[in-house]
Amino acid sequence: MFTTKSFIKKNKIGNFLKNVKEHYIRDDISCGISSCTKCQTESSSHLSKYQFNKCSLYDFNHFIILDTNIILHQIDVLEEPVLCNVIILHTVYKEVKHRSLPIYKRLNTIIDNPNRHFYVFVNDHHKDTYLPEEQGELINDHNDRCIRKTAAWYITHLPKKHFVLITDDSKNRELAVAENIPACTITQYVKNLENNALLTDKLSMNDSFAKAEEKDIFPPHLSTAELLKGIKEGILHQGTFRASKDNFLEGFVNVESFKDPILVQGRSGLNRAVDGDIVAVEIFKKENWVSPSEIILEDEGASDETIEDVEEKERVLKSAKVHESEIKPTGRVVGIVRRKWKQYCGILQGNSEGLYQIFVPANKFVPKVRIETRQGEFLRTQKLIVTIDSWPRYSRYPHGHFVRALGRIGSQDTENEVVLLEHDVPHSQFSEEVLSCLPKLPWIITEEDEKRREDLRDIDICSVDPPGCTDIDDALHCRLIEEGKFEVGVHIADVSHFVRPGTAIDLEAASRATTVYLVGKRIDMVPQLLSSNLCSLREGEERFAFSCVWEMDFEANILSTKFHKSIIKSKRSMTYEEAQLTIDDQTKTDSIALSLRNLNKLAKILKLRRLEKGALVLASTEVKIMMDSETMEPLDVEVKKLYETNSMVEEFMLLANISVAQKILKDFPDCAMLRRHPTPPAINFDPLVKAGRHLGFDIKIDSGKNLADSLDKATKTDNPYLNTMLRMLATRCMLQAVYFPSGTLQKDDFYHYGLAVPLYTHFTSPIRRYADVIVHRLLAVSCGADRIYPELLDKQKSSELCQNLNYRNRMAQYAGRASVAFNTHLFFKGKLNDEEGYILYVRKNALQILIPRYGLECTLYLSNKGESTMFEYDEEHQTQRAADVVFHTFDPVTIRLKLDSNNIQHEKFTVQLVKPSVAGFSVPSLEKLEKEGLKPNVEKSGGWRKRKSEGTKKCKKSRFSY
Repeated sequence: MFTTKSFIKKNKIGNFLKNVKEHYIRDDISCGISSCTKCQTESSSHLSKYQFNKCSLYDFNHFIILDTNIILHQIDVLEEPVLCNVIILHTVYKEVKHRSLPIYKRLNTIIDNPNRHFYVFVNDHHKDTYLPEEQGELINDHNDRCIRKTAAWYITHLPKKHFVLITDDSKNRELAVAENIPACTITQYVKNLENNALLTDKLSMNDSFAKAEEKDIFPPHLSTAELLKGIKEGILHQGTFRASKDNFLEGFVNVESFKDPILVQGRSGLNRAVDGDIVAVEIFKKENWVSPSEIILEDEGASDETIEDVEEKERVLKSAKVHESEIKPTGRVVGIVRRKWKQYCGILQGNSEGLYQIFVPANKFVPKVRIETRQGEFLRTQKLIVTIDSWPRYSRYPHGHFVRALGRIGSQDTENEVVLLEHDVPHSQFSEEVLSCLPKLPWIITEEDEKRREDLRDIDICSVDPPGCTDIDDALHCRLIEEGKFEVGVHIADVSHFVRPGTAIDLEAASRATTVYLVGKRIDMVPQLLSSNLCSLREGEERFAFSCVWEMDFEANILSTKFHKSIIKSKRSMTYEEAQLTIDDQTKTDSIALSLRNLNKLAKILKLRRLEKGALVLASTEVKIMMDSETMEPLDVEVKKLYETNSMVEEFMLLANISVAQKILKDFPDCAMLRRHPTPPAINFDPLVKAGRHLGFDIKIDSGKNLADSLDKATKTDNPYLNTMLRMLATRCMLQAVYFPSGTLQKDDFYHYGLAVPLYTHFTSPIRRYADVIVHRLLAVSCGADRIYPELLDKQKSSELCQNLNYRNRMAQYAGRASVAFNTHLFFKGKLNDEEGYILYVRKNALQILIPRYGLECTLYLSNKGESTMFEYDEEHQTQRAADVVFHTFDPVTIRLKLDSNNIQHEKFTVQLVKPSVAGFSVPSLEKLEKEGLKPNVEKSGGWRKRKSEGTKKCKKSRFSY
C-alpha cells in the first residue's frame, strides 16, 4: 500500500508550489535479526545471535539503536570493533547523509564490514514503524519520535531479545525511558564497557570539560538567527577566516564585498575562529582601521604560559605603530557560520600529568587542542590524530578527543603518514576494483594497434629527466627533413589508452588528481604497472604515445603542426646532466647528440622570444635531499643544480601545451580544459616594490613585461644573489595558476600571466596529472582517434572536476615542501653550522634570513621575551640598527644554525648572528672557537667548554647556548 507526503517548495521566481509524493508502505521488510521467525530474514543478515555487547549498565546481551547525533558526533567511537549488532534506522541514515557526507561515507564503510553487524532498518517504509509528520512538528522531534517508535516495535516484535537506545538528547532519553525503552548516553554506555580506556579517549567531549578559568576569555558568539539577520541587512559580512603564519594573534577574513581581506587581531578579534572556518565579521568604523602587524608572535606552547602572558603579547600587538599607507579594513569575528574542522595530526605537549593533555597540531595555523586521555604516558611518544569537538569561551584552547595513534615520533614512515594526512592526500592502496582495470601481462602491441597509430619506432627519440625518474612522461626528437627545415616532436605517454572514462581506475585517478612526491616516496595517481612500466617511455621499450609534431625553420618559427597517436621506441633515457654532457662533447656526432644540440638551439630562441613578450623568470629554493639507500636517512641537503637541458625540455613542453590549448579550444570552445594564471592585484606586489625602492630600484608592476624588465635591471655587482632574492619575492606575490573549463570565463580571463601567453593547458604529464588525461581525451576526439562521452562536454561536471584538481595540486605542493622540511631538520639534528645567508625581510623584532645553500628560511629574533633590545627599527627605510651596524633587506650575513628540538612538534632553527659583529649580541665564529681550543656544546643549553676538562664557562656575548 502507499500513502502520500506533501511539502511546500519555493521555485526560482519566488512562487510557492505544493509537491505531493507517493510513499509506499510495506509489510515484508525484515527486522534483520537472523534468529527471527516472523520475518523473511536472509541468511546473510547483518545482525548476529553470536555477537555480544557487554555493558555493565545492563545484565543482558542486547542490540543497539542509535540516534542521528550519536553517529554525527561519535563516529570515531563507532569505528571501533567493540561495538556490534547495531541497528541504524533509515530515518537516521538519511539525516546523516543530509548533514555530513564525509561521516555518511565512514558510516557506510562500517555497515559494509560483515564483521561489525550493522544493519539499516527501513523504518520509514515499514507498516508498523512508519510515522507521518504531525502538523507543526519540528523535523528533529519527528525523527526522535520515529526512533522511539521503532525501538518500541523491536521490543514487542522480539520480546525475548533486548534493545538499548543510545542518545545524548536528554528529552528523547526521558521520553524513551517513560515508554519502557532502555536508554542511556554514549558516555554512560562507553564508560561501562569492559576494557574501555581506549574507547573513552575517543568520545567527543563537546563542552563536558569542567570550567577551569574564573572568567570568560572570549566574547560570546551571536546566535544563528542574529548572524543570518545581520548578514542579510549588510551589518555583518560572511567570509573565510585565514590565520596569519607569522602572528598567532592575527588573521584575515576574505569577504566578497571588500577588495582587501578584513584584518582581525587579538583574542576578541579572532574569537575562536580556526583556519578555514566560514565566519561572520563585523567591520569597524574607518577611524579604527589598522595596518597588519610587522611583529612576529608565536604561541610557544610553554606549559607554564598563562593568559597573562598572552595578554602581554596582545599589548605589544596593539602598541605597534599604524602605517597610514598600509591600513586595511579591520573588524572582529562575531560568530561562526560553518566550522571547517577536520582531523588533525600532531603530538601531546610537554610532560603534563593527569587526565587532561594539550595537543599540538602539526599545522601551525591551527590552535592547540585540549583533550582527555588516560594514555598520556604512551601517547607522548606517538604522533596522534585528534578531532576538535567544541571551543567554549572560557577556554584558551578548543576541546577535542583522541582518534588514533599513527606511530612513533620521528619515525620516517610516521612522519610521511602525517604529511599525507595533514595535506589530505589520498594514499591508500589501490583497490581490487581499480587493479582489475589494468591490462594483463605480458602486454603486447597488436596489428590492430599498429593500424590505428603512426609508427615512429624508427625515429631516434630520447627522454631527458631527473636522476632516478621511473615515471617518464615525455620524450623528444629533432631531425632535419629538408634544407632549412626541422621536424621536432614531443611525445607524451598515452595514459588515456589505459584509463578509460567512467572505469574504477578513472574515478580513482580523478579523485587523486596528481602524483605526490615526498622525499624517498611517491604516491602514484595510477597504479605502478602503468606509472613506471606500460605508460613510462622507457629506453628500448615500445610504448604508446600521443605526439605533437611541428615543422620548424632554423629560427624556431612553426610552419605546421600535427597531432596523432603513435608508437615509439625511445633510444635513450638520460638525466639532465647526461644530456648536457652529450651536447657539450663536440666529439659526439651520433643522431641523439645532433638532435639534442638542435633542440637546445631552438629552445634558446623560443625562450628569448617568450621573455621579449613579457614572460617572467621567477625563482624559488628547490632543494635535493641525498638519502642513504639502506637507512633512508638524509646524508646531505643541497640546492638543485640546473642545466641548459632543464630549460631545453621546459621550452618544448611549454610549446606543446600552448599548441594543444589552441587546438582543443578551437574544437571545443565551451568545454576545453585550460590553465590560467591570473594577474596579481597591485597590493600583492607591495613587499617587492618596497624592497626594490630601499635598494634604489624602481620595480614597475603595471604589466608583466615591465615587471620582467624591472627584475632584469635590478642587479648589484657586490651582491650577486640579490637578483635571485628579488625574483623569489616576486614569486611570492603571484596568485596560483588554476584549471578551468573554457565555457565558464571570458577569453580575456584565459591569460597566463607568468608565461605571458593568451592560451595554455597541461598536456605533457598525464602519468602524474589527471588534467592532462582530460586534455588527451579532448585532443583524441579532435584528431578522430577516440570517441566523445557526455561528461567531457558537461560544463558543470568539468567545473567540479577543476575545483578538485586545483585543490589536490595545491595540497601536493604543500606536502612535498613539508617532506623536504622534515628531512632537512633530520639532517641538521646534532649539528652546529656557520652558514652564509641573506636578509630576506626586516621585521620589527626579527630578521628573516635565507640560507641559499640549503634553501632554508630562518628567523633571527632581535629581542627575547621580557628583554629590552639594543636594536632600533626604522619603519620607513625597513632597517635595523645596532650602534654603527645597519641591516638592510638582502644584506649578506653569517649566522650560526642549530636545530631546536625542545618543541618536537614544531622543531625550528635557532639562529645566532656571527657576522657582522654586534657587540653584546653576535657570537664568535666556529672557526675562531676552534683556534682558541673551545668546543661548542650542541646538546646543553647555556655554555661552551674547553676541549679539555677545564670546567664550563658562561658566554656573556649571547643569549643562546653553545
